[in-house]
Amino acid sequence: MKIIVYSTDACPWCYKVKQYLKEKGVAFTEYNVGEDRKKAEEMVEKSGQMSVPVTDIDGEIILGFNKEAIDGALKKSKLKN
Repeated sequence: MKIIVYSTDACPWCYKVKQYLKEKGVAFTEYNVGEDRKKAEEMVEKSGQMSVPVTDIDGEIILGFNKEAIDGALKKSKLKN
Protein backbone atom coordinates (compact mmCIF):
# COMPACT_ATOMS: atom_id res chain seq x y z
CA MET A 1 0.00 0.00 0.00
CA LYS A 2 1.39 3.39 -0.99
CA ILE A 3 -0.04 6.48 0.68
CA ILE A 4 1.04 10.06 -0.01
CA VAL A 5 -0.28 13.15 1.75
CA TYR A 6 0.34 16.48 0.03
CA SER A 7 0.11 19.27 2.58
CA THR A 8 1.39 22.60 3.88
CA ASP A 9 2.45 23.69 7.36
CA ALA A 10 -0.35 26.25 7.69
CA CYS A 11 -3.21 23.86 6.80
CA PRO A 12 -5.32 22.61 9.75
CA TRP A 13 -7.11 20.02 7.55
CA CYS A 14 -3.73 18.61 6.48
CA TYR A 15 -2.91 18.08 10.14
CA LYS A 16 -6.23 16.29 10.66
CA VAL A 17 -5.61 13.92 7.72
CA LYS A 18 -2.14 13.04 9.03
CA GLN A 19 -3.41 12.56 12.59
CA TYR A 20 -6.24 10.34 11.36
CA LEU A 21 -3.84 8.11 9.40
CA LYS A 22 -1.49 7.93 12.41
CA GLU A 23 -4.38 6.96 14.71
CA LYS A 24 -5.25 4.15 12.28
CA GLY A 25 -1.62 2.99 12.35
CA VAL A 26 -1.16 3.63 8.63
CA ALA A 27 2.27 4.61 7.28
CA PHE A 28 2.38 7.43 4.74
CA THR A 29 4.77 9.73 2.96
CA GLU A 30 4.20 13.44 3.42
CA TYR A 31 5.18 16.12 0.93
CA ASN A 32 5.09 19.79 1.89
CA VAL A 33 3.94 21.43 -1.33
CA GLY A 34 4.61 24.86 0.13
CA GLU A 35 8.33 24.06 0.06
CA ASP A 36 8.61 21.53 -2.78
CA ARG A 37 7.58 22.96 -6.15
CA LYS A 38 7.98 19.63 -7.98
CA LYS A 39 5.66 17.88 -5.54
CA ALA A 40 3.17 20.75 -5.82
CA GLU A 41 3.10 20.23 -9.59
CA GLU A 42 2.73 16.46 -9.08
CA MET A 43 -0.22 17.07 -6.73
CA VAL A 44 -1.98 19.36 -9.23
CA GLU A 45 -1.38 16.84 -12.01
CA LYS A 46 -2.98 14.05 -9.95
CA SER A 47 -5.86 16.01 -8.45
CA GLY A 48 -6.50 18.98 -10.71
CA GLN A 49 -6.53 21.05 -7.51
CA MET A 50 -4.26 23.68 -5.99
CA SER A 51 -5.73 23.25 -2.51
CA VAL A 52 -4.50 20.91 0.20
CA PRO A 53 -4.72 18.34 1.62
CA VAL A 54 -4.63 15.85 -1.21
CA THR A 55 -4.24 12.21 -0.21
CA ASP A 56 -3.21 9.52 -2.70
CA ILE A 57 -4.02 5.99 -1.53
CA ASP A 58 -2.74 3.57 -4.15
CA GLY A 59 -3.80 5.94 -6.92
CA GLU A 60 -7.16 6.91 -5.42
CA ILE A 61 -7.16 10.69 -4.94
CA ILE A 62 -8.98 12.15 -1.95
CA LEU A 63 -9.45 15.90 -1.61
CA GLY A 64 -9.70 17.51 1.82
CA PHE A 65 -10.29 15.61 5.05
CA ASN A 66 -12.90 12.99 4.16
CA LYS A 67 -12.90 10.10 6.66
CA GLU A 68 -15.34 7.98 4.66
CA ALA A 69 -13.30 8.28 1.46
CA ILE A 70 -10.05 7.56 3.33
CA ASP A 71 -11.53 4.49 5.03
CA GLY A 72 -12.99 3.24 1.73
CA ALA A 73 -9.69 3.66 -0.10
CA LEU A 74 -7.77 1.94 2.71
CA LYS A 75 -10.17 -1.02 2.61
CA LYS A 76 -9.87 -1.33 -1.18
CA SER A 77 -6.10 -1.09 -0.95
CA LYS A 78 -5.88 -3.82 1.70
CA LEU A 79 -8.01 -6.12 -0.47
CA LYS A 80 -5.65 -5.56 -3.42
CA ASN A 81 -2.47 -6.21 -1.40
